Amino acid sequence: MTPFTLQEQSFMLEALQLALLARGISDPNPRVGCVIEKNNQIIGKGFTQEIGGHHAEIMALQDAKNHGHDVQGATLYVTLEPCCHHGKTPPCTQALIAAKISRVFIAVSDPNPLVSGKGIHELQAHGIEVRSGLFELQAMMQNLGFMKRMREGLPWVRLKVAASLDGVSALPNGQSQWITSEVARADGHQWRSQANVLLTGIGTVLADNPQLNVRGVKMARQPLRAVIDSRLDVPLDAQILHNGRTIIYCAELNTPQAQEKMAALNDIDVQVFELPNSFGKVDLPGVIAHLASEHSANEVHIEAGYKLNGSLIRENCVDELLVYLAPQLLGTGAGLANLGPLKSLSDGYSWKYVDQQLIGDDLRLRLMKQN
Repeated sequence: MTPFTLQEQSFMLEALQLALLARGISDPNPRVGCVIEKNNQIIGKGFTQEIGGHHAEIMALQDAKNHGHDVQGATLYVTLEPCCHHGKTPPCTQALIAAKISRVFIAVSDPNPLVSGKGIHELQAHGIEVRSGLFELQAMMQNLGFMKRMREGLPWVRLKVAASLDGVSALPNGQSQWITSEVARADGHQWRSQANVLLTGIGTVLADNPQLNVRGVKMARQPLRAVIDSRLDVPLDAQILHNGRTIIYCAELNTPQAQEKMAALNDIDVQVFELPNSFGKVDLPGVIAHLASEHSANEVHIEAGYKLNGSLIRENCVDELLVYLAPQLLGTGAGLANLGPLKSLSDGYSWKYVDQQLIGDDLRLRLMKQN
């Protein structure tokens, strides 16, 4: 295959930058960016809008038209394969064919079974040259959650932990605010803003009374908040139940106390779902699957205590670790996750480093689960 030129790479990099602007807007649709090039000049740009709004390709075509450009014979660069089916919007492939685009560069194929190569085939059937795979990995990383939900029916789950250099996430008395710096916490809100769902446990709610929302980042809408609360112990005045959408997963609703609490929660527009496992706790894999199937969650961001962290890791619910380490030693306290005691080093849970970066004085590590 002919390698991509530096100029072709630069146009796709521009499309990838545009896709970032769709964060917090396009979900549950993928984040897609698009540019149209003619005579070595970009004449149209766009990114996917809110659900039911225009896709990136249509936004780029409209942008070109608004600036008086003729797109006939132009080349289009898009970070995801154009859709070819009628959903909430018409197929993008038909719009590109009607506009007489001559070439289309695609970063990555769409795993949605309704598209999945069919968009490429339709364009080629109408004489449009198609090349794919330009910055494929980068495009996939921008849509890890969408890719996984389309392929497996599950969201991408990121577990965020803040700890000391010796791995302490809370002192024996429960104090954990704040181990890491304000700069690291602001960075954490950037990661929160990428998620469709922010999830925590009742232990964190009772100990810290968090709002668990996104602050300091411009958002079209706040993520859904979810709480794991087996016995519905959440106080009705907890901050997490107000000023945003919240759902609760519990293990038992067939008691008078639970029914009374659920009625009170429903009065403040908090939904309760009963998802027990065989041990009388909340079925954590079931929660993750439910968030994808019923709430179209592409990404779930977890900020919880070490007990729930351990349970989620043990039950194979976590895809990625986002760890902030502060440059201090705290000695005895809660660790990152309650996983032990293990009998052998080979019983440990293996992860691979994705990147590391200093955020203020703290070290941010990203790790993904080893297959």
